[in-house]
Amino acid sequence: MNGVLTFSPPPLRIGNRTLAGNVLLAPIAGYCDVSFRLVARSCGGVALACTDLLCPEGVLRENKRSLELAATCPEDSPLCMQLYGADSTRLCEAARWAEDHGADVIDINMGCPVDKITKREGGSSLLCNVPGTLDMAQRVVRAVRNIPVTAKVRLGWDDQRLVAPFLANRLEQVGIAAVTVHGRTTDMRFQGAVRLDGIAAVVAAVNKIPIIGNGDIHTPQDAKNMMDSTGCAGVMIGRAALAAPWIFRDVQDFLQSRAIPPSPSIEEKCRLMRDHFYNMIRFRNQRVAILEFRKRISWYAKHMNPCRILRDAMRVIDSVDDFENALRGFLLWRRQWESEHPEFVNTPSGIEESEPLAA
Repeated sequence: MNGVLTFSPPPLRIGNRTLAGNVLLAPIAGYCDVSFRLVARSCGGVALACTDLLCPEGVLRENKRSLELAATCPEDSPLCMQLYGADSTRLCEAARWAEDHGADVIDINMGCPVDKITKREGGSSLLCNVPGTLDMAQRVVRAVRNIPVTAKVRLGWDDQRLVAPFLANRLEQVGIAAVTVHGRTTDMRFQGAVRLDGIAAVVAAVNKIPIIGNGDIHTPQDAKNMMDSTGCAGVMIGRAALAAPWIFRDVQDFLQSRAIPPSPSIEEKCRLMRDHFYNMIRFRNQRVAILEFRKRISWYAKHMNPCRILRDAMRVIDSVDDFENALRGFLLWRRQWESEHPEFVNTPSGIEESEPLAA
């Protein structure tokens, strides 16, 4: 184990790729498409971003939905494409496809606890068949030409099968270049506190490859505490970024012993929302952007309080003009509100009610 973090950590090196920092964007199903990844990258601090989970059959057949999930562009770099499944042959073919379509890193998902994934022998069900999983990982490593292959795992299926330390050690031996550990078991889903001692045990089990910690990181202090407590070389952030895509910048600055920048202004947050909306139009279409933002507004609203006027307007938008009018009306109202409540300006935003994260 690397011990307590008493100095600024060096940038992550994953195989033959040296990243610009230590903070990664997680592959959140249904949320981390290219439209959102570009917003997070524009805020700074994203060392590597991951796609949504990609089905090998889908990308190999190049069906519409799979291509939408795998969509990228030159600004979306460096990029990790995450694959799931249990068919080694198709995973290898999909890994080569991903390498040919913009991936800088291939990740094998061994941690998703969602039934529709595990019942198809993918995701965290791979933790229940360590020999088969190691064979599959080795085949994928050998299938790609010039990019590293990583794995994302949980601590185990349940408390009786905490296989992550043993598995990570063996994954390193077959050529996996890094392992991300979500500090819960499959049985825990997203309940209970992340187990830092479990992540630390994985760090202690490997020789050279970096271990990346994941789970319950909501602030820069959370990230540093995870690195201090476990010795992990980096952190992966998921749900917290949906409300605050600037968290990667804040965490990276804090890890480098720099002052955490001020939270973006309301105008800057509205600009990020606008960028996100038009990214959706660029990579999908106008209708998708409208429908998505009716839901996404609950996440952005967490750090824009008070903003009920914006939430209410955004939830009924039906055109680009409606979107622009909702933002414009909110900013006019907000400026008036701030002039009447100067004591609340430049203070941390409260949290309004929000919709739950989809599985």
